[in-house]
Amino acid sequence: MGQGENATTPVAGAYRFSVAPMMDCTDRHFRVLMRQISRRALLYTEMVVAQALHHGRRDTLLDFDPQEHPLALQLGGDDPALLAESAQLAAAWGYDEINLNVGCPSPKVQQGRFGACLMADPDQVARCVEAMASAAPLPVTVKHRIGIDDQDSYELLLAFVDTVAGAGASRFSVHARKAWLHGLDPKQNRTIPPLRHDLVHQLKRDRPQLTVEINGGLLNLETCQEHLTQVDGVMVGRAAYEHPLRWATVDQELFGCHGRPLASASAVVRGLIPHASRWCGAGGRLWPIARHLVHLVEGVPGARHWRRRLGERAGERSAGPEVLEAAALELEQRGL
Repeated sequence: MGQGENATTPVAGAYRFSVAPMMDCTDRHFRVLMRQISRRALLYTEMVVAQALHHGRRDTLLDFDPQEHPLALQLGGDDPALLAESAQLAAAWGYDEINLNVGCPSPKVQQGRFGACLMADPDQVARCVEAMASAAPLPVTVKHRIGIDDQDSYELLLAFVDTVAGAGASRFSVHARKAWLHGLDPKQNRTIPPLRHDLVHQLKRDRPQLTVEINGGLLNLETCQEHLTQVDGVMVGRAAYEHPLRWATVDQELFGCHGRPLASASAVVRGLIPHASRWCGAGGRLWPIARHLVHLVEGVPGARHWRRRLGERAGERSAGPEVLEAAALELEQRGL
């Protein structure tokens, strides 16, 4: 996608179901894969650091396939001026939303003084949000935790949200775990701190005028539907990446979209072929696309052999879309 190309799909209400931004997972290729499964879900980029966007190759960091809409750009940073510049670039590139990362607890991110550690400074987060909202006509949203370290009371969470909402944040995507900034690595921070979905539900009850989306521990559609009786949206992370076809009925069940066949494994692979043709035609390798397919087939006889054959073929330097064509045909022959 080139700079200045506009969004083609309305984004209103897409946050009802979204796929969380995940480093090394939600790149442009996985997003195209996920778009074969849901046309309506809101997708996010991996976190893009505002300073890297200022100094680095913007096409590499920002380009995407138009079919990825609705699409939000997640930004990391704590400098209002750099974030304002990034917001302007997001609008120029045709993104639908901008999201500020206030939830990542990794030591590297903390060294840059952004991510979850910013929850200790809600006024700075508010300055960042205000700068982005003033710089571009896109919704500015915030993804954050329920707290950090021992600063984990509901009163502090509410004060954080009130401060940032006053600066112009249009939605709060709340990971229902606090983050330990010291002593736990990012993976442990996704599992060890206990889930407190009740606090996110309470936030929506106490601030009904705000749009609140819940994240953390959402493993299936039934659980998502239960939470949607309490909050405005659900955000699914690892369960979407590791079990993509688990979410094949999202558009029908959560968005009321009927009449389109449910995605199958073979249909997803076939849906990726035009994207692979463009990518490989521009000099890209097939493996960055194919690597996301390892979770597509699970729990069926022969799945391990299919994945091994795909990996061997897609890993060759000369591999192209014909590898996906053969993989899709094999799945079709097995009724998958």
